Amino acid sequence: MPEEKIVVLMGSPRDLQFAAKIKDFLKKENFSVSCVYDVASAHRTPEKLLNDLKEYEESGDSLVYITVAGLSDALSGVVAGYTRFPVVACPPDSGKHGGAKVFSSTAMPRGIPVAYVVKPENAALVAVRIFAISNPELKEQLDKFKQKMAKAVYEGAEEVKKITQKKDVNRLAV
Repeated sequence: MPEEKIVVLMGSPRDLQFAAKIKDFLKKENFSVSCVYDVASAHRTPEKLLNDLKEYEESGDSLVYITVAGLSDALSGVVAGYTRFPVVACPPDSGKHGGAKVFSSTAMPRGIPVAYVVKPENAALVAVRIFAISNPELKEQLDKFKQKMAKAVYEGAEEVKKITQKKDVNRLAV
């Protein structure tokens, strides 16, 4: 039976600490999406990358690729050029390289779409949202997550209100 799977492709094993946040987020928030990790460089091992992509494509699974590659991000473009599935670039060095990184990851030719997401947790959430379009169970999980996020905001607003009211009362008493 086909599985919904996030394939995290890293350009180097050094990217694992950053990329691990994807699976950690899925587990923490109880999203029932499979997540696998692989390393292949579009520059150093293009044949490995293409062989790996072929295997993923032939698996019959529904996929979202999240590419985690530093420096010149050829990985995202090559993956997007090969697959029919969504590709989300989530570079570990976007804070360091800013606009140049966005350009490196997303300036693709027409017909080769790559989305760009800075935080690995949000990259995971993009994948969950894509899968939730056709998976009612994931849609429910996503709805619960959104309710949890909203609840935290309402609770925070109440807490701030209480703190600021106390301070106003103290100021009036002085």
